[in-house]
Amino acid sequence: MFVAVVPPPEAVEDLDDFLSVRRDAGARPDERWRWAPAEQWHLTLAFMEDVADHSVDELTERLAATAGRQQRFASRVVGGGAFPDPDRARVLWAGLEGDFDALSRGARAAANTSGAVVDGQRFRPHLTLARLGGPANVSRWVRLLDTYAGPSWTVDEVALVASYLGEGPRGRPRHEVVATLPLG
Repeated sequence: MFVAVVPPPEAVEDLDDFLSVRRDAGARPDERWRWAPAEQWHLTLAFMEDVADHSVDELTERLAATAGRQQRFASRVVGGGAFPDPDRARVLWAGLEGDFDALSRGARAAANTSGAVVDGQRFRPHLTLARLGGPANVSRWVRLLDTYAGPSWTVDEVALVASYLGEGPRGRPRHEVVATLPLG
């Protein structure tokens, strides 16, 4: 399971339109891209590899309380980068404007308090756009993403999402929103 901010359809559509004309034109024969489906783009605030069924209700209640204490704020998709870095990338991502740190800390605390073990990786707000089959230099893609600034939108809720590995199209994960929890 994971706690996420899901961009609204108009923000997803704008970014997808920007990328769609460039995906095929920019791919090199030696790169094996696995583009994430646009309908699955999200900002992960907290990732929990395993959540016991009996903990889901408590997790949802704690997330609702945490979300209720957070103020709504403006965001937009802007820029991008690569993990671990553009010279030997395995992941291409788009950046997000806005301060998501408090929201992430609150989601992680709610998960920990409800007994779910949270992945301890450093939080960096992003939308995963693509994964590569092996390390590659994607500097040209990062430069391209640096020219992108999508429409503004208001972050007004978080989602608790169950992820079912291998159950989606072409063996990808299938995501199911368990709850949406309003901010403020």
